[in-house]
Amino acid sequence: MMNSALDTQVASATDTQRPPRHFLPEAFTVSDWASLEPYFVELRDRTLASSDELEKWMLDRSELESILSEDLAWRYIRMTCDTQDQERAEAFQFFVNEIEPNVAPYDHALNEKMMHSEFLPGLDQERYGVFLRSVRQALEIYRAENIPLKTDISTKQQQYAATVGAMTVTLDGEEITLPRAADRLKNPNRAIREEAYRAIQERRLQDSQPLDQLFTELVSLRHQMALNADFPNFRDYMFAALGRFDYTPEDCFAFHRAIRETVVPLIDDLDLERRQDLALPELRPWDLDVDVSGKAPLRPFDTGEELLEKTITVFQRLDGFLGDCLLTMRQMGHLDLESRKGKAPGGYNYPLDETGVPFIFMNATSSLRDVVTMLHEGGHAVHSFLTRALPLSADKHPPSEVAELASMSMELISMDHWGLFFPDEDELRRAKKTHLESVLETFPWVATIDKFQHWVYENPQHTVEERHARWTQVFDEFNQRTVSWKGLERFKPYLWQKQLHLYEVPFYYIEYAMAQLGAIAVWRNFRQNPQEGLEAYKRALALGYTAPIGEIYAAAGIRFDFSTEYLRTLADFVREEMAKL
Repeated sequence: MMNSALDTQVASATDTQRPPRHFLPEAFTVSDWASLEPYFVELRDRTLASSDELEKWMLDRSELESILSEDLAWRYIRMTCDTQDQERAEAFQFFVNEIEPNVAPYDHALNEKMMHSEFLPGLDQERYGVFLRSVRQALEIYRAENIPLKTDISTKQQQYAATVGAMTVTLDGEEITLPRAADRLKNPNRAIREEAYRAIQERRLQDSQPLDQLFTELVSLRHQMALNADFPNFRDYMFAALGRFDYTPEDCFAFHRAIRETVVPLIDDLDLERRQDLALPELRPWDLDVDVSGKAPLRPFDTGEELLEKTITVFQRLDGFLGDCLLTMRQMGHLDLESRKGKAPGGYNYPLDETGVPFIFMNATSSLRDVVTMLHEGGHAVHSFLTRALPLSADKHPPSEVAELASMSMELISMDHWGLFFPDEDELRRAKKTHLESVLETFPWVATIDKFQHWVYENPQHTVEERHARWTQVFDEFNQRTVSWKGLERFKPYLWQKQLHLYEVPFYYIEYAMAQLGAIAVWRNFRQNPQEGLEAYKRALALGYTAPIGEIYAAAGIRFDFSTEYLRTLADFVREEMAKL
């Protein structure tokens, strides 16, 4: 079954046509609630007389969900591409204010109709087991009074993107975005690095109080949602909402401890080597991104088009299907890669459920980090293509522990072809070493953000001062323990504000560390047998969310395991690979 499904999905990589609709008219577009509601009413009121009819009903509902999901996606994409365009912001807000609140009660009613159907036992329980488990969870946590709260939260999250997207600094007489300013932290000239670092932090500090107030409001709204749904706190609510059936908060705390015991000392050692290589009496925050060779920053490409062209070639060399995915996206204009003023921060691959061809958004400024981001988002894109032919919309959206496995694995298994970006052998070694260091650095930063979030929502009545103190304590536990912050103390309490996940997708972060472990294991398999390693990677991703996380990891030939022993084994493997460079 798995191989035939994979063959079907691979065959569709170059298809730019969306599949035909069977429930809604081909020409239907989302314009207002009045034109949309009759389709929800039809699904709610349809008489079902057999398991086959229930299954057909599920597919019709999925089609409607895909159309809505893709419409919202395009509104979000267009808004983030230009946060200063009021019309785009209003179009997104219209969906949030007028469509989503009206959909929610119907969504709940349809879930109840399905779960109460006498024909539910007649469905293939193995095929639909994961999906039905998620629907039961959604029914349990649904509360009508949370619908307006979700609308308020979405509006405030939009404020964060607009605030951060508008941040610029002036360096050498030029107004530039913060991502472009951050490129100067790689400059061999220490004075230039310090100037850029201070400028970035001063700019962030200007909006620190509004962002603190915004976060306080979000915490309050989220806590109220949790109480409405009979949870003691928003953390426990989100574990249910995210469908975390495979681990608990206590498992996260154990993972934090494992990271502190195994990876943080490795980072301390790397920082000590860095200080010695740079011949500095002490490391400062602006010394952490510069190449210790003293050479100019790596410049792997000059334009977004060059970045895309080289990435396509890397993917083609790995596997023709991978290259076809990006070629199709380019043909359809589903990419916006270069940084510019007014563009939202960060990067993402946004799945488009009906078309099946995702959109990649990022802020490239010609750095190594941009190459990694492009490969990362490209891994997500491949995942979207591999799940494109799955029948249910829900099948195409695996949890982040799986989604990030797709992207982080791609960063590592593509490294054999990085010579396209770095034809000089010394630069290639620098690039690989820098990236592998960042792989290890993922773990402490993820633990920091995750541990901080647990505290925030376990203590929702905390003051801003308590928040700053707790952040600083957690930051110091995991990060930069050999770095001097003398004279910079006023910046440290606000460093968390740059992490958009805290504002926009709370508790979506520990998955990065879990998936990073999995990605290292995928890479280790790929090192031992490239062809089988890559095929196992594709087989696992092609499952979408039709199997539990552990089974998907097993299909990739790895373990869903974040124990201290497993973490130490894989971290040692990374250090061994670094030693070979």
